[in-house]
Amino acid sequence: MQYLLLIYRSEAEFGKMDAAARKAKTAEYGAFTQSIIQSGHFKAGDGLQPTTTATTVRVRDGKTLTTDGPFAETREQLGGYYLVEAKDLDTALAIAARIPEATIGSIEVRPVMVYD
Repeated sequence: MQYLLLIYRSEAEFGKMDAAARKAKTAEYGAFTQSIIQSGHFKAGDGLQPTTTATTVRVRDGKTLTTDGPFAETREQLGGYYLVEAKDLDTALAIAARIPEATIGSIEVRPVMVYD
């Protein structure tokens, strides 16, 4: 089964990191990503640009409305994702717990819908 692991973090805190800390975090993610590629769990994954680059789209009464920025103001923002293949939820949760951001942010684990 496929699971989407949504990575949430504080953009404000991330912005405060110095170059050395960012380099170390990037190395952690590189090692994690390689480990799930090698284990066969990796399907896809990427980081996202900051919420300041986001555009929210809504269609109301047939009219398309766009707003700069995210849908809602929150303490943590969606910063990236991994799509993984896992035999069950417990395996997906174990993978999510290894994502570097899990120690300071949060990881939302959601099963991907299967359509017949």
